[in-house]
Amino acid sequence: MTGDNNERMLFATALARRGGEVGLQYFRQLDTLTIESKGHQDLVSEADRNVETFIRQELATQYPEDGVIGEEHAALAGGSGYTWLIDPIDGTANFLRGIPAWTVVIACVKEGVTVVGVIHEPSTGETFYGRRGGGAFLNDRPINTSPTTSLTQGSVGTGFSNRREARAVAKLIDLLLQEGGVFFRNASGALMLAYVASGRLLAYVEEHMNAWDCLAGMLLVEEAGGLVIPPDPKTVLEEGTLVIAGGRGVFDKVHALCKEAFSL
Repeated sequence: MTGDNNERMLFATALARRGGEVGLQYFRQLDTLTIESKGHQDLVSEADRNVETFIRQELATQYPEDGVIGEEHAALAGGSGYTWLIDPIDGTANFLRGIPAWTVVIACVKEGVTVVGVIHEPSTGETFYGRRGGGAFLNDRPINTSPTTSLTQGSVGTGFSNRREARAVAKLIDLLLQEGGVFFRNASGALMLAYVASGRLLAYVEEHMNAWDCLAGMLLVEEAGGLVIPPDPKTVLEEGTLVIAGGRGVFDKVHALCKEAFSL
């Protein structure tokens, strides 16, 4: 299985980069895009849909027996036990406003457990990737979570879910500031998780994330030496999960702040 997962990781890494090139073509001509609203602060364009279509087609050719779940198109069941998760453009609000902080995200899950994760940021050419038991990497260089034990020595990424009350995030930020920490948000949860894995952020928290947004990044944090609240493999693909991820030195403190803010 390890060899198979390594092959899937290499394939997914190359595919995310190719998908990023498709996304960049749209990013360079934003004024031509048709944009729709899926809900409050939730936008989509043909760029999202077409990048996902491209990735799905490549997966179907290489792994025809695998299932596929994407943000923009219907789920496809498979018979191999493997399921691919696709977020074609995580950070669509950034993308559509010309802000170069968006990613192509691909994860592969085996019976509910993430085995491969890739987060590619086309605007910078940075690709974060890894497989379970194989470590985490940024453009072929091993990465690690921050070793600090103090919230005063860096920033904690925060996300906001429309499925939860905004006051909980506001309370978390207040508690974090009281501890001498600072918060960071760039509107791409996947990218912020990649930043945790690479030690750029101390931790990342979001009260609810969909599987295609978070599973790749959570795996990378674990493989980079950090800790996460494990998602339930029986429900995460359909229902999403709470995300608390961080370096080992601050994880317990961040977890405690989340318990208070989110009434866990």
